[in-house]
Parts: sequence; structure tokens; C-alpha cells
Amino acid sequence: MNYLKEIKFHYLLLIALALLVTWVYTNHDNNKFVKATEKSISSVVIVASYNNSSYSLRPISIGSGVIFSKDGYIVTNFHVVSKGKIVKVKLGDGKEQVAKIIGFDINSDIAILKVLPEDQLVPIKIADSSNIKIGDKVLAIGNPYGIGISVSSGIVSATGRDYGNPYLELIQTDAAINPGNSGGALINEKGNLIGINTKIFSKTGAYQGLGFAIPSNAIAEITSEIIQYGKVRSAWIGNFRVSDVRVNLSNKSLNGLRVIEIDEFGPLYESGVRATDIIIEINEAASSWANLKESLKSLTFGEIINLKIISSNGEIKAIAISSDDVEKFN
Repeated sequence: MNYLKEIKFHYLLLIALALLVTWVYTNHDNNKFVKATEKSISSVVIVASYNNSSYSLRPISIGSGVIFSKDGYIVTNFHVVSKGKIVKVKLGDGKEQVAKIIGFDINSDIAILKVLPEDQLVPIKIADSSNIKIGDKVLAIGNPYGIGISVSSGIVSATGRDYGNPYLELIQTDAAINPGNSGGALINEKGNLIGINTKIFSKTGAYQGLGFAIPSNAIAEITSEIIQYGKVRSAWIGNFRVSDVRVNLSNKSLNGLRVIEIDEFGPLYESGVRATDIIIEINEAASSWANLKESLKSLTFGEIINLKIISSNGEIKAIAISSDDVEKFN
């Protein structure tokens, strides 16, 4: 009987110990998130775009932004501010300022704003995004649906996601990102920026567990270029998305890249390329995602990129596209 009592005692002791460890771990984790939020939330602002200066009108677009410097530079998404004539920024203390658009980069969907420097401007601390790992815990801070600055939690689901954009690779996260979160901060457990939230994959338009952020290392480079030159000095042939596909041509099976989406401006569109066209050669080499990214990365202004495509009517065309300056089309 004493033996059974001893076993029961040790069993209960193990349960109590397990509960204690769980409680300590959970509270430690929550405390880390609280501290991370407190460190960075004042660096995230509300960004709204208007057709005119009237405060009585509703904004035509609303999102988020991140303070990058004490002298008033703010990073947001280009799509948040691209449709309006006036951009306003609401700071953490409720004060609102009209912001100047310093420049933008359509390729990465980044715009840089400038407000008057004030004492309460707290620039966010930036982490090295090359160090992030799949499974890292993260927080997304932004202004979902315009209800005000909010925080959601999740993990890094993947890195190096292309999302069909040959100009940029993204961080994937399951932290809740909804319309209005665009331009907000994705931070690590230390409260440091690892990305700017930019888009979601969704069949409903709302959060479905697939959010994407531009890595902080890319943001730092883009921000530096725009502040110094007003733009990113890179060649550009247009905004488009592609997906891998196999095609049969002259009884041979080839890799191809199907154009699944293309903006109706830019050299690529002007050359006649349309959605559903299939790229089968890039600079006389095999068509592949890696080849496309490398070809675009090495482009300089005015340089030609040669594509061979199969159009939607089955016609095979060779197209020489001259890279251009994105600002020409805006």
C-alpha cells in the first residue's frame, strides 16, 4: 500500500511540475510579445490617401506605415498612396500631418513619405532579415480595415516566396494580415523589423493564413535609394506575374512561364505581351524562373531583353524589349 501511495505521489508531482513548466513557458512567451509590441508599436502609423484636402471626405485608400527615421521618413506600400492626391499620416498620439511622397518603387510596391519631425517620432529598429528562419515567431502591426493600430501573432511560414513577382522575394507568414495592414510592420520577438506587410493570398479578400512581407534588408536598400535619388535606380520592363508550365512544341516538351497577370503599362505590355502568353525563351536560353529573375536583375537602362513567346492564338513570336525607367509611366 505504501508503495502505491509513493507511485501516486510521484505521479502527481510530475503533473504539477509539467503544469508549472507550461505556465512559466507560456507567461515568458507572452511577456516577450508584450515587450516586443511596446518597443515597436509607436513606430507604426496610419496612412490615408485622399482626393483633396477636405477632412470631411472619406479616404479612397487606407493602410499603415512605419517610421524609419527621427527626421520624418516613413515607409509604406505604394498601392496605399498611389490613387490619391493628398496623403495624411496619423501618429501614435493622434496627431495628423499631410505627408509628402518622396519617391516610390513600383517593382517592390514601396513608397517613402516625409512628415515634419516631431519629438514623438520613434524610428523602428531594423533586424537582418537574412537571419530569419521558418518557424520564427512574429507579430504583424498595422491598421486592419481602418479600425486602428492592432497586433496579430504568428510564425514565419516560408522565406524566399516569389508570389509570381520576378523583381522581389517575400516572407510568408500566418500572422493575421487584412486590408489596411499594408505598409505595416512585421517584427520578431525582440520587437525589431523583419519586413513590411504588403499583400495576402485570399479568395475572399480577407485573411486566410497566407500573408506576405517585403524583407527588411530589401526595404533598407530601397529606402536608401529613394531618399537619395527619389527612385530606385534599376531597369524595369513592367509589372507582371508568371507561373511554371509545360508546353509541347514540335513534338518536344519544354518548360515555360505563363503570364498570369500583367499591368497595362510598361515596355512588356507595350511590346504586345498579354496574360495567358507563354514565355519559352529568355535571351535565347531556356525559360525558367531563375533565368527570368537573373536576366531582370542584371538589366541596365535601355538594355534589351529578348523573349520568345507563344501567344494565346498559338503564334510564336520573338520580342525584343528595351528596359525603361518606371517613372516614365507614372
